Amino acid sequence: MPDAGAAQPRGVPLHAVFAVPDFRRLWVIGLVIFGVRWLETTAVGIFVYQEQGSALLVAFMMLLRLVPMALLGAFLGAWAERVERRTALLIMVIGSFGASLALGVLALAEALQVWHLALAILINGVSWAADNPVRRMMLGQVVGADRMSTAMSVDVGTNNASRMLGPVLGGLLLATTGIAGAFLLSALCYLLAIAAALRLNYRNDMPASAGSVLSRVTAGITLVLAERRLMAVMLITLIYNIFAWPTMSMIPVIGQDRLMLGPQGVGVLTSMDGIGAFFGAVIIAWYARSTHYGHLFVGGVASYCAMMVLFALLPHALPSGSALLLAGLGGSGFSIMQTTLVFLATPPEMRSRVLGLLSVCIGVGPLGFVHLGLLADAIGAHHAVALSAAEGLLALWLTRRWWRSLL
Repeated sequence: MPDAGAAQPRGVPLHAVFAVPDFRRLWVIGLVIFGVRWLETTAVGIFVYQEQGSALLVAFMMLLRLVPMALLGAFLGAWAERVERRTALLIMVIGSFGASLALGVLALAEALQVWHLALAILINGVSWAADNPVRRMMLGQVVGADRMSTAMSVDVGTNNASRMLGPVLGGLLLATTGIAGAFLLSALCYLLAIAAALRLNYRNDMPASAGSVLSRVTAGITLVLAERRLMAVMLITLIYNIFAWPTMSMIPVIGQDRLMLGPQGVGVLTSMDGIGAFFGAVIIAWYARSTHYGHLFVGGVASYCAMMVLFALLPHALPSGSALLLAGLGGSGFSIMQTTLVFLATPPEMRSRVLGLLSVCIGVGPLGFVHLGLLADAIGAHHAVALSAAEGLLALWLTRRWWRSLL
């Protein structure tokens, strides 16, 4: 079993990964996927609320992206081992391009319906579920284990940058060109990603004996259960996605009802987590060493939960925003090391299927949203956020026998 602590003894400069042509192409594809995701999430949310007037339906549209992760993540990971990954990546991007183009054309014809959006979101959700075992697996392969942390820092930093800019662009396009403009721009961006995918030189070796998808999924689960470090990553990912990440959905509610902020103030407050995560990714890219990986992963979740408790309970906007900024810093450590640790702790021939299982753990997010929503109805939004984040800290403490192996 590869030792995570043996890789990357000191920080690798950013130019070392950008010097790899295939890394640049995969980075461009990720940039498009991330940017379009946040652009379309904003545009869809506003459109659905204007058309239906239902906040519940807006939330359903957001959660629909996670359903393929939970249901298909493990099988997509096993499937990715049986196909050439460049081909799989092309299928993913072309599918998303087709969905965005179809929505844009329907919107131009004034025939766009909510069910069209739901179907397209499911298609994009499948691509998202396959991102870990396909594109991020390729990232690790083209840069090598010694530069994996830096590569993931760049990838996660790009995601967080798009999280700050994508919603702004989505709202601007919706206001100026309508939802047709948002989807047609998305389709245009996907053409750039397709061009980058076609230029990839990377090709993976196909297994001599593929075996059935189910048997490969079973073998991946067996490996995770037997390897304490992999089990720790999966458990902490479950904790983060059930108790920590869903708390972000209550920022607008707390901003308006508890901190008495207007729309602009709520927008600034909501962006603080993304800003913190972006700068956290930059810092990790420059300074993180292999001996820091486990501490960044576990400590990132712990600090995220602790800062969300503070955010929920502090009565003033400035300290609450500062808590969100620090939560973002911690969250970046978790996001970067999540894939990095799995990649380093898994034998090469098993990486795709284990990364698929990681997608399943990420896909349990809807359970966290339901849990938080029930709490918010019962005790109020800010108390619900504080309690959910505190439950995350408790769950971390209860699982310490596993994650100690990462430190």
